[in-house]
Amino acid sequence: MITAGISTLVIPSKVREEEPNEAVAVVFLREAGWVDPELVGMQPLRIFTLGHFGLAIAGKGLEVDNWKRQQAVLVLKCLVSQLGRPVHRERLIDWLWPGVDATRGWQRLKVNISFLREKLRHAGAANETIETVGQSYILRSDAVWVDSGAFVELVAAGWRSLKDGHESDARARFEEAQSLYRGEYLEDKPYEDWCAEERERLREVYLDMLAGMAKCYAEEGQFMEAAQVCRAALNNDPGRESFLRALLENLVNLGQTDWAESQFHEWRRNLDEEYGVQPTQETMRVFAQLIGDQTIESC
Repeated sequence: MITAGISTLVIPSKVREEEPNEAVAVVFLREAGWVDPELVGMQPLRIFTLGHFGLAIAGKGLEVDNWKRQQAVLVLKCLVSQLGRPVHRERLIDWLWPGVDATRGWQRLKVNISFLREKLRHAGAANETIETVGQSYILRSDAVWVDSGAFVELVAAGWRSLKDGHESDARARFEEAQSLYRGEYLEDKPYEDWCAEERERLREVYLDMLAGMAKCYAEEGQFMEAAQVCRAALNNDPGRESFLRALLENLVNLGQTDWAESQFHEWRRNLDEEYGVQPTQETMRVFAQLIGDQTIESC
């Protein structure tokens, strides 16, 4: 990541009249190492939400696990889950201290917001990283970098590259996205309603990323790698039959037909035991085509 400044310059009307159809771009380059003085001490707060929660500024981690007020960390997590959107203080109080009276809840929230702001300022974050708007608080999206946002952008970029026929670039994007997905979104809060929707959305993006990776590997002839990705997806969600079908195809392409048949029988047995359901007709058809019709009856 680099810091970049973008500005515009108005072309005088006389010049525009002389060359009305011409477009001009002027690029000014500064020598390496130059830093805009206004940006010193204003580096974005980096927030890691996938897997273990963490914060960092300028490459230095903040030891949030050792903060005296852990409820301040929880306040920040709530604001992260609503990044760029105002969150009313009553909503925060209800999330953090359900059942507490409004006066006591407001006092607790003020103390934790103040503590949180002081910690972030001391670490070098922008003063208005957490902004007050009326009776609401906003975690400004332009003052932070959040791994979940970067993850989603990388997956989207990977699919764009794949659709354009650039498999190697797509694979690189997907692999970079995979490196960011260290675990589920705010995994230490598995039962909180305020982050459940975002966790499920990112889980779907994760599976979408795995589908893209498997497709890239398969198209590049890396069938073993593609099969491994399909297994990872099935471990995450055994009911995603598209990954089972892709796994069978990749194993057959490796010349491992017996292995593919064994994988199918094991997956089908687990699906029945865990969920009480049977494979779809599409999956059965693919299995018959890849393995042979004679094996269907023995399933």
